[in-house]
This record gives sequence, structure tokens and C-alpha cells, in this order.
Amino acid sequence: MFIARYMIIPLSAPYLDPAHLAHLATLTDARAGTEPFEQALCDVTGSKYALATTSGTAGLHLALVALGVSAGDVVLCQSLTFVGGANPIRYQNATPVFVDSEPSTWNICPDALETALHNLDRQGKRPKAIIATDLFGMPVRWGEILAVAARFDVPVVEDAAEALGSQYRGRHCGTFGRVGVLSFNLNKILTTDCGGALLSDDKRLIDKARYLANQARDPAPFYQHTELGFNYRMSHLLAELVRVQLPDLPNRVAQRRAVFDRYGQALSHESGFCFQPELADSQSNRWLTALTINTAEAGVSAEELRFRLAENGIQARRVWKPMHRQPLYVGAAFVGSGMADRLFDTGLCLPSGAMMGESDQQQVIDTIINEQ
Repeated sequence: MFIARYMIIPLSAPYLDPAHLAHLATLTDARAGTEPFEQALCDVTGSKYALATTSGTAGLHLALVALGVSAGDVVLCQSLTFVGGANPIRYQNATPVFVDSEPSTWNICPDALETALHNLDRQGKRPKAIIATDLFGMPVRWGEILAVAARFDVPVVEDAAEALGSQYRGRHCGTFGRVGVLSFNLNKILTTDCGGALLSDDKRLIDKARYLANQARDPAPFYQHTELGFNYRMSHLLAELVRVQLPDLPNRVAQRRAVFDRYGQALSHESGFCFQPELADSQSNRWLTALTINTAEAGVSAEELRFRLAENGIQARRVWKPMHRQPLYVGAAFVGSGMADRLFDTGLCLPSGAMMGESDQQQVIDTIINEQ
């Protein structure tokens, strides 16, 4: 059976305004630094401090190191996430304990998190951190998660790599944990092809992360290094490229949400489709439109639909495979009732680019409806 070699309609095509690229050619000093971008990011998100990094994963690694995570420590982590949201735990030779999702956001479950913390407490163990992910841009139930974490005095790292522009109770995602992580990867809502950032109101934490990101260079008149550091600094040109995109963030969010709304209107009367919910007090950037498919009602499984869309040159993607089911993490502890498993087994992400034309989206919709 023929499978399109190249996808005509991609999952999340990057968009860079030619004017933004042309702006880079006007820079007279490539050594201007990342500070203007970091300040602009603070202005947009409301965070007190920011640090530009080479990627979201690098930012998450820095966050864990700055929080003191080291070999033998336990870190709780949302299971339904991208592998880059979990691997930094292993970078530090720490031990991950994966936590299940809940149905109202698909994000980390407050009850499962509390159970995991109680289990560890009975063993005399206190985790060094909790990593919670705003999946596909959907805000976590932050009020409950932060309350649980506070009861056990465990710092929270917010993996907001997919959630720039999303808000919970009027507050920007990336600002809820002790430290937050953003991504500007190629398919994100704002992109520099690669790159990330840390957000925090804790100046000492950001200062520590900045020191580590710069090869942990000591303040000496020569190159001296007391600690192990990393080359995690975002380039100045990439920082400037994303800085000039920041004013367009509300428009990019509106475009992605419009894509989601058109899918919802077109497929709401079709049996077996259920879109990722959104809490009444939050607003997702709808980075990706994600839904679950009830095979018995829809007459097609998530994998069958993904395959059929690909035959028509349309790129769809299964929901993240939970970390506790990854070969890389065989034997890792998991706490929950299997919600993350059910979401993976039935979930699918549809093309959701901000610049996706209505005709392209209609082609996706027609293919879905006609293939049932």
C-alpha cells in the first residue's frame, strides 16, 4: 500500500516571518548578548528572571542540577510526556518515579502524585523535585499540584516546553514551579529552529544555572573551573530571532486555537472522537490539537487513522508513549491507574500549524470523515 514519502500537510510547520529573518541582517553587533531577549521574555510571562538555553532539554537539565539533584536522588515525573522531559533525571544518575495522568487535562494527576509522595515518605525518602508537563500546551491543574508539593516540601519544575502563551488563572505557564522550562524548537509556537529558556523568580537559582550553562567558569582573570559545567548557552543571533517574534505571541495562540475550534466544530457530530479537555480557569495555546478515538464508536483506531492520513500526505502523530512503557525505562516505578496508557492507546495529534490554511485543514477533516 502506498505511503506518501513527503507529507504535504505537516503536523506543526514552523513559521518565521521574512521580516524577522531580515532583521538579523541589520544587527551591527553579534555580541549584543541574550539579555534583551531574556528581559523581553520576563516582560511577556511575568517571570522575574530568565535564562536563554540551547534547548528545552538543556534547560531542564540545568534546573535539576541547580536544585541539587544528584546520583541516587528520586525525582517524580509525569509519565505522559516527551522523553526530553525525563532524560535529564538520568543525566544526573537520579531515579525517576513516573506518575499517571488525570482525565480533565491529561496532565499529572494530583491524587497519584500524593500517593507517590506518601509511598516514598513511608520509605524515608524525600524526592528532590517533581517535574510536571503542560502537555500539548494544556496547563496542569496547578492549584492542586502545587498544594500537594507544598505539603511534602518538594520543589516543582514546570516543563512548559509546549506551553508558551498558555495561561492558568490568568498566569502564564512556565511561571508556576520553582523553575519553568520553555522550548523554541522547530515545531513550537515560536521558533528559532532550536533553543529554550528557564524562568524563575529565584535569582540564586537562575544565577547558578547561568554559571553552569557557561561551562561553570569561575570569576577569575583566566579560565578556571571548579565545578562540572555545560555548553548550554543560546546563541545571540537565535535569541534575537525569538525576541522579535514575542510581540506576535498572542496572535500565534489565537491562530492555533482557531485551528482547534474548526476541528471541534467539524468533528463534534462524529461518533467516537473526544478532544483534549480544557479547564474553565485555564487557556491552552492548543499547540497541538489532540483527541482520543473510541474504536468501537468511530470504526477506526488511532493508529489506523494515523496510517490512513499518511497515505493522503497528512502528518498526524500518536500521543506521547508514556515513559513507564518506554524500553529505556523498563523497571522504573509507576504510580497510577493506567490513564496515561489509555490516552496513548487511543490518542492522536492532528496537524495544527498556526499558518495552516483552512483548505488544508478541510482536507484533513474530509479525510477523517471519509475514512470512517
